[in-house]
Amino acid sequence: MYPHRPLFWQIEHPWLFYSATAVAVAFFSLGLWRHIRAWVSLGHGKVAFSPEGLKKMALESLFGVKIFKGDVAAGTMHFLIFWGFLALFLGTLTLSVHHYLVPILTGTPYLVFSLSMEVAGLMLASGLCWALWRRYITRVPRLERRPQDLLLPLWLLVITMSGYLLEAARLSALDPQWAPWSFVGERLSFFFTTTSETQQGYVYLWWTHAMISLGFVASIPYTKLFHILASPLSIYLQSSPSRDSGEPVSEGFKIKDVVFFSACMRCGRCVEKCPPTIAGEPFAPRELIQELKRRYWPNLLQASYYKDQAGSAVPPPSSVWHCTTCSACMEVCPVHGPTFEAVFAERARVVEDGTTLPSLMAQTLERLYRYNNPWEASKKKRAAWSKGLGILDITRTDERVDVCYFVGCTTSFDTRAQGIARAFSAILEHSGVNFGTLGKKEPCCGDIARVSGELGLFQDQQEECNSLFSKYSITKLITSSPHCFHTLRNHYGNPSFSALHYTQFLFGLLEEGKLKFKEEFPATVTYHDPCYLGRHNRIFEEPRRVLTAIPGVRLVEMPNHGTGSLCCGGGGARMWQEELDAETKISEIRIREAAETGAGVLITACPLCLIMLEDARKTAGLEEILEVLDLNELVLKALGIESKREENG
Repeated sequence: MYPHRPLFWQIEHPWLFYSATAVAVAFFSLGLWRHIRAWVSLGHGKVAFSPEGLKKMALESLFGVKIFKGDVAAGTMHFLIFWGFLALFLGTLTLSVHHYLVPILTGTPYLVFSLSMEVAGLMLASGLCWALWRRYITRVPRLERRPQDLLLPLWLLVITMSGYLLEAARLSALDPQWAPWSFVGERLSFFFTTTSETQQGYVYLWWTHAMISLGFVASIPYTKLFHILASPLSIYLQSSPSRDSGEPVSEGFKIKDVVFFSACMRCGRCVEKCPPTIAGEPFAPRELIQELKRRYWPNLLQASYYKDQAGSAVPPPSSVWHCTTCSACMEVCPVHGPTFEAVFAERARVVEDGTTLPSLMAQTLERLYRYNNPWEASKKKRAAWSKGLGILDITRTDERVDVCYFVGCTTSFDTRAQGIARAFSAILEHSGVNFGTLGKKEPCCGDIARVSGELGLFQDQQEECNSLFSKYSITKLITSSPHCFHTLRNHYGNPSFSALHYTQFLFGLLEEGKLKFKEEFPATVTYHDPCYLGRHNRIFEEPRRVLTAIPGVRLVEMPNHGTGSLCCGGGGARMWQEELDAETKISEIRIREAAETGAGVLITACPLCLIMLEDARKTAGLEEILEVLDLNELVLKALGIESKREENG
């Protein structure tokens, strides 16, 4: 007799099983429809075909590449559970094909099939036990311990073990020659002795296994396990290379945001890396996403529509203003969840409704509307930093320049940040770059309006900037602020000009041989990656290459650097808010981390970071051991032309 497996052995009335299956599929479909309806109703935007997205989805869904990153134990555990579950699921489908369509599981194919299912079951069981051990024995801090977190792995573990017992009972009764290929079931078959009792027990065990398995399938869309289906789609949508590039500004959630709501596994990786959470503020990305889901999903069952009804009926989470929009959460999220983009959508709704907008933020937006900057109730002081420096004002001459230096509001108005503009202009002159600025006519790029949710004002600023760039034939911009750079590069969608951050431009000058350091400048420095330069735009190497090109400079990295850099706490419009409730300031955590490296100088490349870290240096009492400089300021010192600029200033 060829090795084979009898289906429905000893089971009478299979139609009962089919009926139960139909009920389970109906419940599953209803839950799936609920999610899809939420995606369609709450989200907007187009879903375009993306080969890059498909590649990323395949790698990360099937092999958990991002799950392994930073936590090999979690990656291995997930790998065992995922592949064990997937193999058993595919095995069930194969049995159905064998029984109803083509008899493919006989002879050697069946033996290979049996062995594969044994291994898959062991993978799943070991992965589930490991998951329970991590959550409840070693108690990994980022993991929650809710009833569902215990119920789901135990449920799946019971299904796995009952499947082995079911197999053992069948092997005990039939005693086939090929039993060793089902090695786990064969070992367990020794617990079943009397054939008649075994056959009777087999029937009860079969129905128990079938019902708990079907119940598990039906429950998937109603639990966090729905990430099995939503995660690949979320990864695909977030991995599209066109993400954020020139997308029109609009209110509400994008389709990729609401798919992420369904895909969130509540793994807590975002909680570990979120700066406000680390600082003890009442904010965590995981909790925000779950709160948003609780607020909007029930409304959909009442046939309400977010853009027409829920928008004015649902109050915003109080923590929505704590987010620094640093993207640390998305960097570690296995499903690429952009919590900060959901924050933008909620803030836009708050501004539209006119509710709970922080008072200082409201004043800032009013200044931006009236005076074209968030800092001063004046337009006249924008070019004050350049007084006496002889810098060309593009708006007052017909002379053409190679590049336009877009100074930005913070660099123009803040006393400490003005040093960035003076240093950079001195470096450009020293390197023979033909450049100019827009002087007093330079507008705000609108970043503060965009991140705070005042989208109408942002569009006004965008139109003003584009008009000015066109009027003066500006095709190449260099910015001081990563926030200006990010906004101009990713949210304008204007092909008539290109935007660079000054670190990119300095690196280009270095490569061209126009920026040369002749004398040694001994210094031990550490570098702070600005969030909107690093994580948001992947510019990590250029500033470091400039630093290490200076003879005598030794770069030491902080534990949190590069993609794992800790935010300074000033992003996400927090610079223009009242003091936020926190156990300690984010900037103070960062400045102490810099001091612990033993470096004498902390270098950054963002005016907001410079201000935040300079203030933290004072409040932390580190003024005697640590200096905070912008990269431009260090380069200027290394070139030995600082004193000349001070005389001219």
